[in-house]
Amino acid sequence: MVTANDIAAVVAAWTGVPVTKLEETDAQRLLRLEDILHERVVSQNDAVAAVARAVRRAHAGLKNPRRPVGSFLFLGPTGVGKTELARALAEALFGSEDAMIRLDMSEYMERHTVSRLIGAPPGYVGYDEAGQLTEKVRRKPYSVVLFDEIEKAHPEVFNILLQVLEDGRLTDGHGRTVDFRNTVLIMTSNVGATQLRRDAVLGFVADTGGEASYERMKDKVMTELKRTFRPEFLNRIDDVIVFKSLDLDDMDKIIDLVLDTVKTHVAPAGITLQFTPEAKKLLVKEGYDPDYGARPLRRVVQRMVEDRLSDEIIGGKIPHGTTVTVDVDPDAKGKLVFRVDG
Repeated sequence: MVTANDIAAVVAAWTGVPVTKLEETDAQRLLRLEDILHERVVSQNDAVAAVARAVRRAHAGLKNPRRPVGSFLFLGPTGVGKTELARALAEALFGSEDAMIRLDMSEYMERHTVSRLIGAPPGYVGYDEAGQLTEKVRRKPYSVVLFDEIEKAHPEVFNILLQVLEDGRLTDGHGRTVDFRNTVLIMTSNVGATQLRRDAVLGFVADTGGEASYERMKDKVMTELKRTFRPEFLNRIDDVIVFKSLDLDDMDKIIDLVLDTVKTHVAPAGITLQFTPEAKKLLVKEGYDPDYGARPLRRVVQRMVEDRLSDEIIGGKIPHGTTVTVDVDPDAKGKLVFRVDG
């Protein structure tokens, strides 16, 4: 029997409009947008609130109908959640992480690579190939478009972005007009991060937490931003958001998210993982680096938990259908022990 959900899924496949957009009203989703984003993004309250406000304004009709839903420039240190917020927004608004189109702008540093975004014009090599930006948006009109490390892009890229930000559309190499009015544009940049690290080494930045430290960092980043990008580009972006550095309290929350992912990976094998508070504290201690955010923590979990776990699963020490408790090894400082409970 064909149900309403089946029809919604078929229509979504035809049109590129996510099933959740067909089943759930915008109001329901938007009113709880902050809570949904905070399920995946730790801290960064200002950034989450700014994104949610801009999206709600757009959906309430208080924006130029010719422009995208929202356009944001995410700044700040590496590893603090800029890309993760883009993924979370794609899932919250459009039902899936697959609704995020990610373009690494380091691939568009040379002038001859810029045409790959919209496709080569007639008579040029690669004319039969679709544009890497325009074709993806044409196929997925409801999406979050992430331009990662935008400062690395060739200046010609910004001329293309100006048209998207102002008119909400772009003409590809085949002469087709691609509509960007239902997209959210997010650009990330590490502008100013090098200067912040240099200041920290020289002793100009005494602490990594606190509002005063954040305001100093924000001032430095915004100054560097104005040196790097043209005024006409910055003037067309809805909001420029500076992310905060992560502190130990934030890492205590992030470790739960990281370990939940590990638990999800081993669940199909019938293995249940439990982590003691002491084990979590050790992982946070080993993985905390204020200069590099949450990424070192993920590497520590990979080295201390996933590598050990994979060895013991393949070696038959952890059979199917068991519960494993991960604790601090009392006999070896700085190591974890895996206890099979049954």
